Amino acid sequence: MTFNVTYKRFGERAILVEWPATIDEIILKDILRYKASVESKNIESIVEIKLAYNSLLIIYTSFCRNYENEVKRLESCRHSTKSKPDIVSTLWKIPVCYDAVFGVDLETISKEKKLSTDAVIARHSEAIYTVYFIGFLPGFLYLGGLDEALFTPRKATPRLQIEKGAVAIGGNQTGVYPMVSPGGWHVIGNAPINFFNPKQDIPCFAKPLDRIKFVPISISKHKDIKMLVDAGVYQLESEVWHG
Repeated sequence: MTFNVTYKRFGERAILVEWPATIDEIILKDILRYKASVESKNIESIVEIKLAYNSLLIIYTSFCRNYENEVKRLESCRHSTKSKPDIVSTLWKIPVCYDAVFGVDLETISKEKKLSTDAVIARHSEAIYTVYFIGFLPGFLYLGGLDEALFTPRKATPRLQIEKGAVAIGGNQTGVYPMVSPGGWHVIGNAPINFFNPKQDIPCFAKPLDRIKFVPISISKHKDIKMLVDAGVYQLESEVWHG
């Protein structure tokens, strides 16, 4: 499928490339292939490329003087994406404790949705989520695939502090807070793992188009895993995704 993309200046040193404003996996694949194609050209003037749901922000080392020529060069990269192979993805199995001690908003969502807490947990943990991009906080995964029955507007007044590993729902999304942070999402559980570790060569284990599966665990299992994580010996379960 071919998508119409638009180009426009974004400040003095960047060009914003935009796809249709839809959260869609086919669009994500097209964006990733385009990004890989631009990166393969090793254009010295490009210092960074940032990805979002339906866009790429291409940042240059200095003011982009010949904007029209640069757009033509980027467009030539886009035409070469058709020969790119499929992107290899990984399914990550994330342990989550949905106990009330962590899931401080679980009961509220249960009542609002007229579902038992077990049903909320089942709907949340049975889905396979797609990682669209990483942002907001280092290691914060923007995920698509939340069951529509769990869509919940963000809190009118955000909490000043949400604990590291908090698994939460906000609007039509779910995610995990990788560190202590303010936040307006509804917290339903906790994952005892690190989503961002600056000491590792790859600080965040997941990448766009990877899959996430939340695996319910007991509070005692949560404690055991956290001890292994703190000791630096925990291995997150994963497998190659062929979907």
